[in-house]
Amino acid sequence: MRHRVRKHLKFNNKSFQHRKAMERNLVTSFFIHKSIKTTEKKAKLIVPMIDKLINVVNTKDEMNAIRQVMSVLFTKEASLELFNNVAPKYKGEKTSGFTRMTAIKHRDGDNAKLVLLELV
Repeated sequence: MRHRVRKHLKFNNKSFQHRKAMERNLVTSFFIHKSIKTTEKKAKLIVPMIDKLINVVNTKDEMNAIRQVMSVLFTKEASLELFNNVAPKYKGEKTSGFTRMTAIKHRDGDNAKLVLLELV
């Protein structure tokens, strides 16, 4: 039976801790730089996290939002960027669809599809 088995994208033999740290690193970098170049699979992994964080900032009261955001993001710089610049731009508009994935090319070494993930 599949009780409580979480669906997730598989990245070879990466453990849960490694995959979670990779997600948090990518999301932190995304909010600092407002766009990142990564593989399509990793981009699809972090888009729901980005949407959720923007919604948390816009809907929760400030202290709860700060706690939830800091549990995901690694740096204070990234959380300040999210609270001051990114989230107010999308206040009250919608609940998802804040990012755009643009295909760039295929990587030379392993032919992985690279995309540019950016805010709309």
